[in-house]
Amino acid sequence: MKTIDELLRQGVEGKRVFVRADLNVPQEGTTITDDGRIRAVLPTVKALTEAGAKVVVASHLGRPKGAPDPAFTLRFAASRLGELLGRPVAFAGDTIGSEAHSAVEGLANGEVAVLENLRFNAGETSKDDAERAEFAARLAALADVYVGDGFGAVHRGHASVYDLPRLLPAYAGYLIATEVGVLKKLTDDVRRPYVVVLGGAKVSDKLGVIDHLLEKADRILIGGGMAYTFLKAKGHEVGISLLQEDQVPACLDYLARAEKKGVEFVLPVDVLVSPEFPDLKTKAPAHPTLVAADAIPADQEGLDIGPETRKLYASKLADAATVFWNGPMGVFEHPDYAEGTKAVAQALVDSPAFTVVGGGDSAAAVRTLGFDEDAFGHISTGGGASLEYLEGKTLPGLAALED
Repeated sequence: MKTIDELLRQGVEGKRVFVRADLNVPQEGTTITDDGRIRAVLPTVKALTEAGAKVVVASHLGRPKGAPDPAFTLRFAASRLGELLGRPVAFAGDTIGSEAHSAVEGLANGEVAVLENLRFNAGETSKDDAERAEFAARLAALADVYVGDGFGAVHRGHASVYDLPRLLPAYAGYLIATEVGVLKKLTDDVRRPYVVVLGGAKVSDKLGVIDHLLEKADRILIGGGMAYTFLKAKGHEVGISLLQEDQVPACLDYLARAEKKGVEFVLPVDVLVSPEFPDLKTKAPAHPTLVAADAIPADQEGLDIGPETRKLYASKLADAATVFWNGPMGVFEHPDYAEGTKAVAQALVDSPAFTVVGGGDSAAAVRTLGFDEDAFGHISTGGGASLEYLEGKTLPGLAALED
């Protein structure tokens, strides 16, 4: 994989460099609530502008249906990028139309333009190879060189991720190079004990990674909504907690395989429950009840791990040499159910291990709960991409950069 450093050594002054970033940031109206992914692409953009390139930044945001949708505009992300760069950033109101061409043609050396949401064009995500290739070709007309730096999208075979880098000289940006380097530490010559913490809503989202990590990890700690399917598999009542009944057989299989392989598979021993889901807008007090994990009332929903589980998980992390964490332990967005996620994050901060926070909600939780990002070994920008890499899958966006 050729990197941006090789490109910079060749010289980029006056060249149009297409940077496929990941600006898929959470927004509430016009307010960006977590700008971590925008900050993650800054090193690449700054290096290119300082070398005199004309930088064209492109990204997706959300899941629009192949047509313009004001709810998913990148205008606010472009504005935030300009603030962080400390310089004006041009914004094109389309992806391959007249505004995009005018914005790129108007760039002087060292300037930046951001294109509108790539997914406003159906060709970006099309399963039709010809339609996707046509869109990629029209994007290629805007640039001389391609730099892939949107790690959060490399597991997608989309036009700007997979097809476009095959049409231009292609290089990996600093973020992708860093992410791949970190993930290799979780797959090659891992320092042990290797502890994996998995949370989030659904077991089905983590099936592949659990299957793969049973061959790699020494301990797997389970929290979040997915824990209740495992508790159900052990024969426990889970009330109205999030449950994927069809995944119970898979959970039973994982528990049996873990025992056979000597992998510690640790489930919650106590949980916070409530008869209703908390109001995340008002953050009104939820008044949860603490119960044993095998004694959840039939009319109650588990929403966070309890204090004994927090202590247990902290003890299982204390002697780790490598930790990978993906997925919150509960509904961390509400203060009454944030303590489980906070306890895991604190255990990682306190640990001398090489710690990786695997993107998505885990990364958002770290920032929302006020932790110093520098206290962790690495915070990934790509939850899905990280998981698929750890599953051993070929990621289209990385494969395209390696061709």
